Amino acid sequence: MVKKIERTEKEWKEILSDGVYHILRESGTEPPFSGKYDSFKGKGVYVCAGCGNVLFDSENKYDSGSGWPSFWKPITDDAVTTKPDLSMGVERIEVNCAGCGGHLGHVFDDGPPPTGLRYCMNSLALEFKGSE
Repeated sequence: MVKKIERTEKEWKEILSDGVYHILRESGTEPPFSGKYDSFKGKGVYVCAGCGNVLFDSENKYDSGSGWPSFWKPITDDAVTTKPDLSMGVERIEVNCAGCGGHLGHVFDDGPPPTGLRYCMNSLALEFKGSE
C-alpha cells in the first residue's frame, strides 16, 4: 500500500530543488537526452524524488530511444496513477506518483511486450536506489 504524502506548495518549494519542483509540481518536462537516467543501466529501483515512493524496477527499464528513461510497467499496480492530459493540444496520459501526486511523465502505447506500454519518465522526478 502506498503511503500518501501531503504538503503545501510552500513546503514543496522548501524541500525540492528548482528543477525537481518544476517537474513534479508544475508538470514540467526536461529536454530529451538530458536526464541522468536516460541511458543509466544500474540494478535497483527508481523512487519518487519528492516522497520516496517506489515506482519502477530496473528490470522493467529499456532503451526506447526517446531520450527519457522508459519502463514497460510500474513496480506495482498502485505505485502510480494516470489521468488524461490535453496540455499540448493532443491527448496524452499523464503519470503521477501515487504517494505525493507529483508529475513523473507520460505513458504511451508504443512500448515492448508484454505490456506494449512505454512509461516515459523525467529523470529529475526519479531517484535511483541500487541493489547491493
